[in-house]
Amino acid sequence: MRLFQFIIITIASLVNCLHAKPIDYYFPADVEFNPAIPTPDKVLGYEVGQWHVRHDQLVQYLHVLAKASDRINIQTIGYSHEQRPLLLLTVSSENKMANIEQIQSAHVNRLNMKNPDNSGPAVVWMGYSVHGNESSGSNAALLVAYYLAAATGPKIEQLLDNTVILLDPSLNPDGLARFAQWANMHKGSALNPDPNHKEHNEAWPSARTNHYWFDLNRDWLLLQHPESKARIAQFHQWKPNILTDFHEMGPHSTFFFQPGIPSRKHPLTPVENVTLTENIAQFHAKALDEQKSLYFTQESFDDFYYGKGSTYPDINGSVGILFEQASSRGHQQDTINGLLTFPQTIKNQLVTSLSTFDAAIVNKTSLLNYQTSFYASALIEADNDSFNGYVVDGSEDRSRTHAFLSILKQHQINAYPLTKELKVDGQVYQAYTSYYVPFEQSQYRLIKAIFSEQKTFEDNTFYDVSGWTLAHAFNLPFSAIDTKRGLKTAEAAWYLKSSAPIELLPNKYAYAFEWNDFLAPKLLNALLAKDIKVRAALKPMIAKISTGNKQLNAGAIVIPAGLQTAKNWFEDLQRLASELAIPVIGIESGLTSSGIDLGSRQLVPIQKPKVLLIGGKGTSQYEVGEVWYYLDKHVGLAPTIVDLNDLGRIDLSDYSHVILADGRYTGVTEPVKNTIRQWVKQGGVIWGHKGGAKYLAQNKLLQASYISSKDMADNFSHEGLTYGDKDSLAGQQRIAGAIFNTHIDLSHPLSFSLQRDTLPMFKNSTFLLEPMDVPFVNIATYQSAPLLAGFADDRNVTKIAGGLAVVAHNYGQGRVIAMTDNPVFRGYWYGTSRLLSNALFFGHAFSAKPE
Repeated sequence: MRLFQFIIITIASLVNCLHAKPIDYYFPADVEFNPAIPTPDKVLGYEVGQWHVRHDQLVQYLHVLAKASDRINIQTIGYSHEQRPLLLLTVSSENKMANIEQIQSAHVNRLNMKNPDNSGPAVVWMGYSVHGNESSGSNAALLVAYYLAAATGPKIEQLLDNTVILLDPSLNPDGLARFAQWANMHKGSALNPDPNHKEHNEAWPSARTNHYWFDLNRDWLLLQHPESKARIAQFHQWKPNILTDFHEMGPHSTFFFQPGIPSRKHPLTPVENVTLTENIAQFHAKALDEQKSLYFTQESFDDFYYGKGSTYPDINGSVGILFEQASSRGHQQDTINGLLTFPQTIKNQLVTSLSTFDAAIVNKTSLLNYQTSFYASALIEADNDSFNGYVVDGSEDRSRTHAFLSILKQHQINAYPLTKELKVDGQVYQAYTSYYVPFEQSQYRLIKAIFSEQKTFEDNTFYDVSGWTLAHAFNLPFSAIDTKRGLKTAEAAWYLKSSAPIELLPNKYAYAFEWNDFLAPKLLNALLAKDIKVRAALKPMIAKISTGNKQLNAGAIVIPAGLQTAKNWFEDLQRLASELAIPVIGIESGLTSSGIDLGSRQLVPIQKPKVLLIGGKGTSQYEVGEVWYYLDKHVGLAPTIVDLNDLGRIDLSDYSHVILADGRYTGVTEPVKNTIRQWVKQGGVIWGHKGGAKYLAQNKLLQASYISSKDMADNFSHEGLTYGDKDSLAGQQRIAGAIFNTHIDLSHPLSFSLQRDTLPMFKNSTFLLEPMDVPFVNIATYQSAPLLAGFADDRNVTKIAGGLAVVAHNYGQGRVIAMTDNPVFRGYWYGTSRLLSNALFFGHAFSAKPE
């Protein structure tokens, strides 16, 4: 029996070895290595490509390399959401590593000099697998690191003498770990290349995303996640000359490297950037030609949205380069090009990593000169601009404003508090709560990109979004100013200061805080979790406080002292308010000088919401993740996430709210639909946006009609079009991502905290709700000229104008709330996110019949 087991194990090992590729498969035959430096298999226990490397194994091997080689410095620059270390390796010659801090300072400081010394090394950032299930990149990073540590001879010496290489081996550790587990757990000793095999078809959510199911390759500009924040901090400490971004695409493709489609470059990116990209591309072409590998350029992808890894460098004086390798999505897969193996995909990523090094050496002088001229010309362009900068009003909401300013600061953009009131185009910008962002700084071009409201473009087809104006996303009024007359600012730029603890006097009649701060819902939820009883004011009041009178707006949260039974409630209130830096006032009397009194029926009790968030196959992992992220991080509320297919087994009576994010809800059975209807009738609050709103309308929970994407597409005539017009037509019909303005009813509880009757919204679909011919239910509608930024064809804009953005009405004892767009898009749409939290806490604070 033991002999039989031994034979089986031996055969399985031999089969696995047949699929393994030794180290010399990956490297050219003329490369020699220092035998004292351990190869990956000596640490991992298997050859690269034989298994998908786990993140912990990757970390282990890179630490072993750093210990064995004087060429490498390794540091942990941060941690992912799941507390995996974010590593960055700094690699250069031994003598340079001994002075690496001085080299770093000299490289960055020369960008501020009139006559800079550009004789130093070029800095090359190598970044791998920002999408966790595009794992050939991180597996190739093992080999790149080994090459840099162990290769010997004149070629590697020339590389290390002329460059500093920054190796970011896994931009998305949580996603990489998730995918390695998936691919490895479905691998047998005999590999299965059938695309239908489970190994090649991940469960929902895919490992493309990070812990909260965000696409980190859209977060370079937005900086909502620790992975991005850590990376950008290091980027600006080093200012690399080249930044590479290694990805994968569909199995039936080949290999792509930039340049992409020439007409889809952002106009703020200098032409010299494209020239350098083309020069570098010649090295990739030569290397892949030698391998007889298929590839293509200039016919896909774009360089427009500055929030992507290959495009963010382009607005920062660097050259960003995207690589896309056809994916085996496992260990091997049948494709139209034959059998595609995991080692093949790794090898192409390695080959183009090495060709990047070759290009960096040859183009070193051009890269360094370009970078210094980029920043020098930026200051000249800023001086010649017809405007001086932007002023931003932050008076409505301290937390929201500081979050916006924090993003600017991380991108090395300075904003200065106004010390005197300023009026621009009828908008008053208050002193000390408004901020001036001058053009006269090195990040002039990035400032222009962040505040851009561009609406017309050379090419109207976009790989990603066409508009991302950050001030609109944060719902902050802003103006371009063309004169400094009357402008008075502080000398020091804004930085985030720690807040003083909030000290409350005991024994007051009640305590209260305004609802306008972005973190007010988080404070409210925390109080409810402590069983502190609260009331929400549906009407304004002027309350009596120790120093006189205090205006409290509708939406203000009141904590009546006489109702409290929770132990230590006062201490909890003071501590939680201090942690979130939200001012709380003490109220002396239940009688107010104006408005409702504190015993009014217009002060309604608020209950802690219990939220059911529907996910799973059929729903958008991104939009479900964005809702989860907002509720978790910014409200402190843990939703119960269930798969759509499991909805039939859930007792809805356990929940106060159900949230339907974007998705296709075609799989919901009639019994489940009836259960949902009964739950809402009995008092439940259901929210749906985009596909979720469509589900509500189709199933008559929402009484509004909708215009489908197909209906919108029918506005475009096909007459006279040729086959060559196909892509152009699709680009015109689509709203890839633009910003539209709405008019919002400020008297409605769902708009509490908003101070202006306009609210910018992000739209990336042509789904549209039609206004209801019933009073009190249409909360927000698109303006007559709604497009604020980004591309949308005039035919779509005309159709959207006057359309319904937010609607809410009764359904039995419950409420139905629907939104045309995603209120928490990519985590940075702070302005519209309040609509969602208002629905959670004030879902029963309104009553409007749909007929």
